[in-house]
Formats: sequence, C-alpha cells, structure tokens
Amino acid sequence: MKRLISLLLCLLLLPAITARAQKACTDVPGCDATTGVPASVLAAYPEPAVRPLVVNETELTSRIYRQVRAGMQVYNAPGGTLVTTTGGYSFVTVEATQGEWSQIGKEQWALNTFLSENVVLSRFAGVRLPDDGLPYPMAWTLRHLRAAAVPGGDESPNNPFMYRYTRVTLYAYVEIDGKRWYQIGGGQWIHQYDVAKITPIERPADVDTDKWVSVDLYEQVLVAYEGETPVFATLISSGLKDWPTNEGLFHIYLRYPETDMSGAFQRPDFYYLQDVPWTMYFDGDIALHGTYWHDGFGYRQSHGCVNMSITDAKWLYDWSADEFDFTIPQDTGAAVYVYSSGAYTE
Repeated sequence: MKRLISLLLCLLLLPAITARAQKACTDVPGCDATTGVPASVLAAYPEPAVRPLVVNETELTSRIYRQVRAGMQVYNAPGGTLVTTTGGYSFVTVEATQGEWSQIGKEQWALNTFLSENVVLSRFAGVRLPDDGLPYPMAWTLRHLRAAAVPGGDESPNNPFMYRYTRVTLYAYVEIDGKRWYQIGGGQWIHQYDVAKITPIERPADVDTDKWVSVDLYEQVLVAYEGETPVFATLISSGLKDWPTNEGLFHIYLRYPETDMSGAFQRPDFYYLQDVPWTMYFDGDIALHGTYWHDGFGYRQSHGCVNMSITDAKWLYDWSADEFDFTIPQDTGAAVYVYSSGAYTE
C-alpha cells in the first residue's frame, strides 16, 4: 500500500526541510551500500533524541466505548418504549448499566446483547522534539517485523523483533528498484513502505499563527510547530481514497472536548461515533480529533478527518488553545497546513 517516493515530487510539494535532510548512503562519509554508516556513527547516536508523551491514563479510562451490532434497538428506559433502531459502523459511550441494559445517552437504553465488549483503546503516543532538531530523521515502524541484514534482503532472524510503532533512526538510505531501504542500525535495513518518517518543513509564507501544524498525507505524520521550530510529531490516519483529506492551508475554527459524528446516512458506509474526544474542526466538517475505534495510525482510515490517538489529541487540544482569542468575534485558531510529500501507488 505504501509508498513510492518521487524525489522530484517532494521538491515540488515541500517548502524546505528544517531538520537535516535524509541522505543517500553515497552522500554520507564512510557509508557503504551494504554495511551502511560507520559503527562510530551508530555508537554516537544509538536512538532518537525525542521525549515520548506519557500515555494519558485519565483519558483512556474516563469513558467506556462499545461498538454497536446491526439492528440495535434503542429504548427510552430499560424495558421501555422503542425509540429507534440503529446499525452501520457505530460506536456509543456507556454511561450506566442496569441489569442487562446499558444507558447510551439521555433516555436512551440498549440491551447489552447489541453491544460489544469494551473497546481497547490505542496506547500509542507521539513525541516531543528537541529545540535544536534531530541529527537524523526519526520514523515509526508500521508493522511487526525484523530488519533485513542487507538492503533489499529478507527479514533476518538474527535481528531483534520490533513491534509496530517502534521508534527508529534513519541514518542513510540505499535505493533499489526505485525504492528506499533505510539503515536503522548495524546490519539492519528496512523498506520505505514499513516506516512513517518525521519530515519537518519550513513555515509556509501564509501561515499567520505562532502555533501551527503540518499534516503530511503521504507519510501520515503530523508535526506541531512554535514559530519556525517543530516541537511535537505523531502518526495520524487521514481520509481514505474515496473520502480524501483536502490539501491546503486552514485554521482551526471550532473546538469541542467531545462531540458526536455521523455521516453517509442511509448508505452502506453509514457511521455514527458518539463522544469523539478533543475535536478541532479546520475544514468544514473535517477535524483533527481523538480516535477510539481503531489503532491503525500511520495508514489512511477515515472519511476525511485527521485521526489521532486520544493521548495525542488531548495534548494538541491543550497546546493549541491559546491561539484562540475569545474576545474577537469569529476568531480562528492555529493554522493547519495539509500537504503530501509523495504519491500513493493506489
């Protein structure tokens, strides 16, 4: 699914990279196309110099989310009067329970047989970036894997097993058949499709707020900036092919600690999501928001919104709050710059 990088496209779409640009192995002193950068480089910088956000346990335990099974009947009270029947891709928040019934809203009750077990929430969290930038780009792995021993090779049983969302340093790359293999350690190489990398950009000329965010639809990475300095980065999930997230420059114009979302009424792709946390609308009904119904960050998943983990969404919601001036009618908040550093192959 991921990713065929075109260097020409990157140069056209990106302003300029503020961190050290990713270098081909041939451009790195002492780098060999098979063994990679010298061992001294790996020893001097063994892991990304970032500070991961602490997973927000309060947010992950403050609500009980459950998925709805098709044909769920909603009553005004346990054993009361039928109000409606719902289905589709729907999730609700359980506010209280009474025997075999769960309350899912004011005067809204459903039998537990129509509800899943409690949704297991993603514990993924982004990273705070150093003020002076990263000496080498950082990326997250997008699946469980073992790195290859050489560029273009198969996974090596001699390399350590890495879980999805592992943070890695991209020291250099080698291109094989037009695709990049990144060195992430001694005798450790990983295909470009298996990572999502942080690539800070220069502040676009039209960005008019001190705090702003960039959303790279290709890498599925969001970066938050204060002035010219990238301060935070994380994985996101943007719109699927049929429901793309629009590129361009926007501003957060409406914020909710939690709000309901629904769409595609009476269509096969109907969805209803109750109590979506830390929602920041920036392009019509497209928003940055916390996501409890999937853990697929790093891949496109949504109907256009920019999905984040709940921990990340809460951090971004709080961080961006002071860009609003509530004494100014219809004031807008932090700028949101959406772009693509490459093109999907499908």
